[in-house]
Order: sequence, then C-alpha cells, then structure tokens
Amino acid sequence: MKKSFTSPTLLATSRFQSFDLLATLVAVVHSDGAVLFANAALEDALGISRRAIVGSCFPDSFTDASHLQNALLGAGGNEFAALRYDAWLRRQNQDPLPVHVIVTQTEKPDEVIVELLPLEQQARQDREERVAEQAQTNKELIRNLAHEIKNPLGGIRGAAQLLEMELDSRELSEYTQVIIHEADRLQTLVDRLLAPHRRPHLVGDVNIHEVCERVRSLILAEFPKGLQVVRDYDISIPEFRGDREQLIQTVLNIAHNACQALSERREAEGDARVTFRTRIARQTTFGKQRNRLALELHVIDNGPGVPDAIKDRIFYPLVSGREGGSGLGLTLAQTFVQQHHGLIECDSVPGRTDFKILIPLP
Repeated sequence: MKKSFTSPTLLATSRFQSFDLLATLVAVVHSDGAVLFANAALEDALGISRRAIVGSCFPDSFTDASHLQNALLGAGGNEFAALRYDAWLRRQNQDPLPVHVIVTQTEKPDEVIVELLPLEQQARQDREERVAEQAQTNKELIRNLAHEIKNPLGGIRGAAQLLEMELDSRELSEYTQVIIHEADRLQTLVDRLLAPHRRPHLVGDVNIHEVCERVRSLILAEFPKGLQVVRDYDISIPEFRGDREQLIQTVLNIAHNACQALSERREAEGDARVTFRTRIARQTTFGKQRNRLALELHVIDNGPGVPDAIKDRIFYPLVSGREGGSGLGLTLAQTFVQQHHGLIECDSVPGRTDFKILIPLP
C-alpha cells in the first residue's frame, strides 16, 4: 500500500491557520531559523508573498539578526518559555518597522512562535484600551449618578407644586416656579444621560450616504447663511447592518458642534465649511480586531479647533468648549459608535478639525 506524505510546511499551515485571524504579525519558525508559517498580517507588513516568506531565514528579516538567532538557541535549550525584546523589521521598499518581539515555545521543541507588535500599533492599542475603559467607567458613573439625581428630583418638583397651591402671593409663586422650571431642566438633562442605555439597538440595513444627506439637510436648515457643506463620497461603500437613527444622531452631534464652532466664520467671512468624507479603509486594526474592510467617515471643519485644555477630554461627559454647552453630544456619539463595534477619533489644529469614525464592514 502506498503511503501518503504531507510536507511539514503544509502541516504547519493547517495547524496555525487560525493565526490569520489575528491583527498582530505572527511567524512560526523552526529552531534553525526557517519560517514554517507566516500569517496574513506579517505578509502585509513585509510587503512580500507568504510563499516567499515560508522557508526563508527569519532572523535575516531584521536589521540585527543576532537577537532572534540567540532567542532560537535559547528556546532550543529550554532556557525560557517566552522572551521579549525590541527590534527593527526589514520591509520591501519601505523603511524598517520598529516592533516588539515576543518569542514563545510551542509543544514541539524544534519550533517557536514569533509574534511582532508594531510599536506604533501597540501604543494605539493601549490608547484605545484606555479610551474604552474610560468610556465604560463614564457610562456606569453617568447611569448611577442619573438615577441618584432622578429619584429626589420628582419629590422636589412635587413639593414645589404643593407649596405653590398654598401660596396667595404672586411674588412667592415666582420662586416656586423657579424651582419647578429648574427641576424640569434637570429632568431633561437626566433623560439625555440615560437615553443611550434605555433605547434598544435597532439594527437594519444602513446606507451611510443617506445618513450624511439627512444630517446635511438638518444643519443647512438650522444654519442657512455663510455655511458650505461639502460632499466627498466614495459611492462604492456597501450597505451594512447598523442602527440608522443612532448613526444619524452621531453624525449630527459632531456636525452641529462644528457649525457652532464656525459661528464667527459664518457671520464674518461667510466661508465656513463642513466636509463629509467617506472612504473604505482596508486591513485596519481597532478594538483589538483586524478588519478586512471598514467604513471611514470624516466630519471635517475649518473652524478654530478644539481648545488645548479639553483636547484629551472631549468625549468625557459634561465637558464642553462652548459657553452653555451640555457636554453630552460627543459622549453620546462615542457611545453609539462603540455599540457598532467602531471607533471615533479626533485630530484638531486651528483651521482644521477632523472627527474620524471607523465602523467594521462585512
């Protein structure tokens, strides 16, 4: 009977195929330095095909091969279970990429897993994690605080109404009306704080350009003079599953803030401009996930920019750069985008503020 033979490379490919789902760069390397498997992220980073990577000497992919060579020797001698160091990865027709290298032994003594974390990407992931943790903390704080305010608020308003019924003096009734009106104002604020947590997530097919057009019509109706709304659309972007009303509210909150920041340009120069730009982002990583395709929506204005004092806190609740602002618009926008497994970022300098929304596409 003729025996079938499967090459070590094919065996490695089948064993480690799940590494293709990771956003980090991964290679499975034999103790002699030969690459047994390279995932898709590493293929993209090096700029050469996987077929060319497999079988090559992986230490030669670094500007200093000695670190990985020593690590492979140490792994072969069971000197460590995992080893970390920083290095520079060579790339095809590009500058070397600074990476954090993690060398880990597998169940086989003659092979190791080499994981590469681009230092820029690592810093971004750390920043995203901090933002996500802060958003979750804010969400819990808001919810608890809103409930604590809401409970006595009804009693204060009711007591003021009962007191007003017992008063004969119009002047004294004016004071009870102040209490009632302020209680109503606080009630409205509490309702806005709780709104994202009360309303169900209604998922349907969403065309992002219909969302932008709806917001465009709303802000032009409110700010009819001195404002230009520019469309810069990639019409090839497909529909995706999402909550249309939440996305409209998200874009509207950002665009409305931009229009208010542009008040001087609208009234003085008359050249205020808000741009809606849509693009497809390929092979992006956010939220610890690698996304083959993602929607990239920019809301750009030519206003004065976000004040330096609040740049790092603009998504925090009750933080506003405008007199009389509630500081809830961007907090709600961030909540809605996160419910779509997305990310919202801001890059602002005087004369150009760019809010970028990233949402995974199927």
